[in-house]
Amino acid sequence: MATSSWRAAIFAALFFPVAAAAQDVTLTARDGSLSLAGTLVGYDGEYYRIDSQYGPLTVDGQGVLCEGPGCPDLTAPRAVIRLTGEPDAGAALVGPLFAAFATARGLNYAPATADGPALITDPDSAAVLAEVSFRAAAPEVARAALVSGRAELMIAAATEPDLGSRALAMDALVPIVAPDNPLPGISSPDLAHALAGDVENWAQIGGPDMPLVLHALAADTDLQVALSRRLGKGIRAAITHPDQKSLAEAVARDPWALAVTGRAQTGRARTLPLSDSCGFPLLPTGLAVKAEDYPLSLPLYLLTPRRRLPLVAREFLEFLSTPRAQAVVAQSGYIDRAAERQPMTADGLRLINAIQGAGEETTLADLKRLVDVMAGADRMSLTFRFEGGSTNLDPASRQNLIDLAELLEAGSFAGEALILAGFSDGSGAADANLDLSRDRAGAVRAALAELAPDLPEDRLPRVAAFGEALPMACDTTGPGRRLNRRVELWLKPAFVKDSLQP
Repeated sequence: MATSSWRAAIFAALFFPVAAAAQDVTLTARDGSLSLAGTLVGYDGEYYRIDSQYGPLTVDGQGVLCEGPGCPDLTAPRAVIRLTGEPDAGAALVGPLFAAFATARGLNYAPATADGPALITDPDSAAVLAEVSFRAAAPEVARAALVSGRAELMIAAATEPDLGSRALAMDALVPIVAPDNPLPGISSPDLAHALAGDVENWAQIGGPDMPLVLHALAADTDLQVALSRRLGKGIRAAITHPDQKSLAEAVARDPWALAVTGRAQTGRARTLPLSDSCGFPLLPTGLAVKAEDYPLSLPLYLLTPRRRLPLVAREFLEFLSTPRAQAVVAQSGYIDRAAERQPMTADGLRLINAIQGAGEETTLADLKRLVDVMAGADRMSLTFRFEGGSTNLDPASRQNLIDLAELLEAGSFAGEALILAGFSDGSGAADANLDLSRDRAGAVRAALAELAPDLPEDRLPRVAAFGEALPMACDTTGPGRRLNRRVELWLKPAFVKDSLQP
């Protein structure tokens, strides 16, 4: 480490003082000009992290010598990877994902026990390369642990502006009832009223004359926070539970109970089919959840602090995007993030909705143009939506854009033409909505070109705009309008001509 950089690190740390702890290491610049004493927090084979009298510091190991009882074994540094956050996803995913990660690298994995963390070891020397642990915690508690350095990774249902993030998996929030509850389904407005405490009897939403008992998780859990954000208010539950497993078990035993839980944790309870305010079915299929066409899709993330993570943790984050990791996610009951495709003809419900929703400003010619471009096409699950009131992609869409760029650079769509199809909601004039949908599709294409600058022009997707011609949901509600404002990715054989080509 250069002397000037060393002094700069110390000077910056003076603004964030912490109480000095036991001084168990001393890092000395190789030219002997400066030294730092402190408590070793971690060493990843490249960088030391110490708590010093100047605060937390990260120091390049190539520029210093380490002395003292806390100095690590430089030939086999042990990484400590502590995860915290959402309990159900953590319990289901952390162990299997790290086991698959170790196997992919030819290492051994020993699961966590009551006495200690999981261990990743070298098969030849038996040296411990990493210890991995998970502790369930409410979002604010988990965040505090991550920021303070008491955890390296946090499992969460939302990103945060001052933290890094990596997409982990997808889930879907679904209404559940007991198997013997006679209600055939529920509309999203009725579900919202029930969650807000406005429904006391099943007869108010088309069921029998029996009291409705609302169950939920504690208000500070990830799932409950995410659901409250969608609803715009708190959930007024009569009975709360510590985790999704106990929630589903309680609902399955009570014929007049209602709750919302993750699709991966329904247990013996029955999932109650959901529809929008116009009666259009909202199905939590894999593609619908990945594309966030299902209004209660729930992305799960690994949040990272604004500091350097151990090398093993960084390699694990990269591993998450591999097919092997995504297979583990699917086997654990969650929805993987692997790009999925299906023929446009398989989604007849959307065409029916388009025809039923066509108004005075959506003409037969508009629908014919739409069908002409759709003919012979597949839809990819990679879909792009924007943050409210802006042209900025939301977090899930930014990850989708990265995934699309990587697929294009890998040559995954040889012989196929790609189309970014823009859509809008039905608010306002049809011509303005058409222009808006074109602008959004163009913005996605421009962002893709910037992300993959080496891609030739002819390998980038074409842009198509259809305005309000293919609604996903009813436009009478805010969530419905948000579903309709999107940019989809379509694939067609390159030799098939349509109205977009000369």
